[in-house]
Amino acid sequence: MIQQTTLALCLTCLAMPGLAQSVADCDWRASAQAVVEPWEDNTRTFANGQTRLALLDTVEPAAGAFHLLILSPPLNELGERQCRVLSYDGTMGFAGMAFGELSAGYDPARGLLFDIPVSYFDPTLGDTTGGWLSFEVNQATGQILANIGPAD
Repeated sequence: MIQQTTLALCLTCLAMPGLAQSVADCDWRASAQAVVEPWEDNTRTFANGQTRLALLDTVEPAAGAFHLLILSPPLNELGERQCRVLSYDGTMGFAGMAFGELSAGYDPARGLLFDIPVSYFDPTLGDTTGGWLSFEVNQATGQILANIGPAD
């Protein structure tokens, strides 16, 4: 009985998705003015320079000012990379991102894989909380998938 209950609980936890994040075309959030200084500490390239990530700070709202800029293939007819902004929810960003702790990997079936610790405003708590933002960038299709999982 205990094994069945444990199995059911494990399957339920696996089925529970993390919070889905917003990925949108570049807009006012992607201004060069928003790239966090010093740029050399808050931007990184991957896949032989084809994909670039940069931490953005739009200043307001204070509880959601941080976003992530993603420049990646596929290229358009002019040879430009796609430009996307990853945010917490719509144009609401994260309360914080530990860009220095960004980790990266690669899966041939999914593309570039990233994890970064974030904090975000949780209205049910009335305060900020933390977790891990996991996202993948498929350079072949341009698809970017992201979600937040629990903090370790």
